[in-house]
Amino acid sequence: MVGVMAEVLEAIMLICFGLSWPLNAYKNYRAATAVGTSWQFIALITAGYFAGIAAKFAAGNLNWVLAVYVINVVCIAANWVVYFRNRRLDVLRGAEGCEEEAIVIVAE
Repeated sequence: MVGVMAEVLEAIMLICFGLSWPLNAYKNYRAATAVGTSWQFIALITAGYFAGIAAKFAAGNLNWVLAVYVINVVCIAANWVVYFRNRRLDVLRGAEGCEEEAIVIVAE
C-alpha cells in the first residue's frame, strides 16, 4: 500500500509540473520571441526528467508513472521547438538580445 501511495504522489507531482509546459509553450508561441526565455532553465528541467526516467530504470521500478514522465518529456520537447522557432524569428527581426545567428532553412 505504501508503494502505491508513493507512485500516486510521484504522479501527482509530475502532473502538476507537467501541466505548466503546454501552457508555457503556447504562451511563448504566441509571444513569437525568445527574449526573456532561459534555455538554461529548459535544459535543467529536461535533464531532471531524464534523471527521473533513468532512476526508474536503475531501481527496476518500471510502472505506470513512467508514462507520466514520457508525457512530460514530450511537452518539454514542444517547448524546445517553440524556443528555437522564436530564436529564429528574433534573429530575422534583429531583436535585441539575440546575438547568436539562427539557422534559416530556405525552401526551394
